Amino acid sequence: MKMVLFYHSLLSDWNHGNAHFLRGVATELIARGNEVIIYEPENGWSLSNLIQEHGEKAVEEFYEYYPLLKSIQYNAATIDLDAVLQDADLVIVHEWNEHSLVKKIGEKRKQSSFKLLFHDTHHRAVTERESMKAYDLSAYDGVLAFGNMIKEIYLKEGWTKRAWTWHEAADTRIFKPLPSDGYEGDLVWIGNWGDEERTKELFEFLINPVKELGLKAKIYGVRYPEHAKKALKDAGIEYGGWLPNFKAPEVFAKYRFTAHVPRGPYVRSLPGIPTIRPFEAMACGIPLLSSPWSDAEHLFTPGKDFKFAQNGEEMKVLMQQVVAGEPWVKDMTEHALQTIRQKHTCAHRVDELYTICEELGVNNCSPVNTDEYVKITQ
Repeated sequence: MKMVLFYHSLLSDWNHGNAHFLRGVATELIARGNEVIIYEPENGWSLSNLIQEHGEKAVEEFYEYYPLLKSIQYNAATIDLDAVLQDADLVIVHEWNEHSLVKKIGEKRKQSSFKLLFHDTHHRAVTERESMKAYDLSAYDGVLAFGNMIKEIYLKEGWTKRAWTWHEAADTRIFKPLPSDGYEGDLVWIGNWGDEERTKELFEFLINPVKELGLKAKIYGVRYPEHAKKALKDAGIEYGGWLPNFKAPEVFAKYRFTAHVPRGPYVRSLPGIPTIRPFEAMACGIPLLSSPWSDAEHLFTPGKDFKFAQNGEEMKVLMQQVVAGEPWVKDMTEHALQTIRQKHTCAHRVDELYTICEELGVNNCSPVNTDEYVKITQ
């Protein structure tokens, strides 16, 4: 199958949490023998910020971890869509693309035989409804939504006639347990500060418990304002800045546990959508503690895959138990790893995509090239 994918960025994960899943799916599709061509805009905000802060070396490292992947940078004003889309069987457009490009690709769909899907992996359908409503999806064959609530919004609002829930998942080629020579600290947290959507929660479930317990902790991420950096310093937490997503497994192996503190929109308006962070932690075999959110779509088994803390005091107790090595910690971590491997890998999501392709009449889904597939997955 020839697939053309329009990503915001393949090369950069700077403030771009979807990069993990997008890269993992593309790798899986290539491993199965598909022709996968990925486009991303030149001077996109994620890549531009990455290079500005860390130089071209950051991009060179990407290729070391993802030797099968590459992207073509385009100029929206000059891209030749007729040439780009020629002979395509399936085209997927990620929702961080410009409205004008989304519309132009839809117009080409009217004149062609390829199938066209829009891929939504964010909370903007709730928080920026007018912007999402402005996407012209009239010629699209449907929407891939990373949660049931997002799917229902598209259908209820009439933004699309067909939609499928397509959850994110772990790229287990990269995200897997790694050997460790010993712990460098107790807690590591990987996440961006953002637009103050979870400031209160970060203090209650992360910063304050670490400070009160005197744990050795490190936090990675971008867009941390000065007041946030000061709060981390006051709590004795080291700030590590940007961490390449593909290096997260190496970092997880050096700490006793991690935490999940979801952003406000996911807790209040989009129950059941955990974002990529829990998938990453569980796939790497690091114990996971979490502030409250509703696993309404039953992706995991709370209590067996991870532990919920309903408030800061409960989080402190759980942190103490993890550091003390209580027996449940090992059992929980092993259960979580099996949950990922059995249900939530990028290979599972490609299987689901193949089923959608069959519904749409894309009948030339490539079978796995067994020799190449084994070589890539080892």
